[in-house]
Amino acid sequence: MTVESTAAHKPRRSAGTKSTAGRRTTAKKPTGAEPDLVQLLTPEGARVKNAEFDKYVAGITPEDLRGLYRDMVLTRRFDAEATALQRQGELGLWASLLGQEAAQIGSGRALRDDDYVFPTYREHGVAWCRGVDPTNLLGMFRGVNHGGWDPNTNNFHLYTIVIGSQTLHATGYAMGITKDGADSAVIAYFGDGASSQGDVAESFTFSAVYNAPVVFFCQNNQWAISEPTEKQTRVPLYQRAQGFGFPGVRVDGNDVLACLAVTRWALERARSGEGPTLVEAYTYRMGAHTTSDDPTKYRADEEREAWEAKDPILRLRAHLESAHHTDEGFFAELEAESEALGRRVREAVRAMPDPDHFAIFENVYADGHALVDEERAQFAAYQASFADAEGGK
Repeated sequence: MTVESTAAHKPRRSAGTKSTAGRRTTAKKPTGAEPDLVQLLTPEGARVKNAEFDKYVAGITPEDLRGLYRDMVLTRRFDAEATALQRQGELGLWASLLGQEAAQIGSGRALRDDDYVFPTYREHGVAWCRGVDPTNLLGMFRGVNHGGWDPNTNNFHLYTIVIGSQTLHATGYAMGITKDGADSAVIAYFGDGASSQGDVAESFTFSAVYNAPVVFFCQNNQWAISEPTEKQTRVPLYQRAQGFGFPGVRVDGNDVLACLAVTRWALERARSGEGPTLVEAYTYRMGAHTTSDDPTKYRADEEREAWEAKDPILRLRAHLESAHHTDEGFFAELEAESEALGRRVREAVRAMPDPDHFAIFENVYADGHALVDEERAQFAAYQASFADAEGGK
């Protein structure tokens, strides 16, 4: 296959229907052959060859494969613990990555230390790859800090809640890298829902015109909360890159090896001055959009069951076992490590101290601001009113 975008599908009228002047017609989902995925491991764990991308994983060893498996297992365990903590009232909200581990670990492990990451609020696996302690991800969701880590320590930006805005941040940062003459790259993560935002289109325009060294990594998990992908686009998402003048590729987002290879390819393009790339990781959100969402209201059980058969962790395990790259001792040790991580996360969250009530007014402006000072004084008076009430009892 070629990684260049192919011609867009043309919508076709259903058989037996006619379109006449003055009659309102309903847009149909595009028909035609589904675009090929870049895939190196089948859902059954069999290794398949790919002439274009095999070279990007040519040196991978059994130890490397076990490392990718460990990354995915521990990320899923952390994610499950965070979901449980939210259900028990310890977190205000949580956005699960369940089912998207391969897309995040594969792309995350393709990065160099000097590359810079701009995530959304669901890139827990990428954060793991960048060395961000999992407990630091939870402070914001518990409401005790504004992020919990220094972005420059791990070249991993703070989580972005505003949908799609991080793609513009990533593009600007990448343009700066070019001006500095560095050979590092930038990667921006976003979802299929964010692809409908104007910010994303603007970032595509600027990155293409300025040949910015940025990889746009779209995790197409099929649902933008309750909105399916076919309600957002009439062509596969990766083909949008063609209209902006740079290549797009669709990769099996449940295949960690393929995600590693494709991201390495895209990052190599960026570092060598070839400009941006759009990677569409075709995957599935196995859980809810966030813990405030109920996916049973808008999608069928059969859909989830079909994707469970493509589970990214089970896929790599099947490959490891069939290739005799590991034994039961490895899985047992990893299970124990996984449970220890869950306990550590739980204990750390419950031990997080409440922040100073006035900390919210700090670091808003570098040199202070009269309006912030006024708001601080109003809040102080509000707090003092409770003390007066308690004293009068």
